[in-house]
Amino acid sequence: MKRRCVPRILVRRVYEAAAPDEPPRWLVDRVWPRGLTKEAAGLAGWARDVAPSTPLRQWFGHEPARFPEFRRSYLAELRAHPEVADVLVATACADGVVLVYAARDETHNNAVVLREYLRERVDG
Repeated sequence: MKRRCVPRILVRRVYEAAAPDEPPRWLVDRVWPRGLTKEAAGLAGWARDVAPSTPLRQWFGHEPARFPEFRRSYLAELRAHPEVADVLVATACADGVVLVYAARDETHNNAVVLREYLRERVDG
């Protein structure tokens, strides 16, 4: 019998320091965050291909009023190419994962939508 995955998926700004007991941190933005070195980021990986497409990211522009349409479009991109998130699904199920992003808005960003998608994938 296959064991059911209970994922641990956290979302944090990349500029926040990692907690000592925190799972591996994965950057989920397509563009590297300003003013941050790779060493300071403390990342396990950079999942660029899981980030929203450049046209979608540019259209959204972090405008909260556009977030519902951004969410729908980004989920559609993820569902059309589920393989781009496979490593994050596996990491979330094995060790847990922290999805890190650079945006200032903690509510309206791609990592929040990606966490929703990853939970959807695990719950089947």
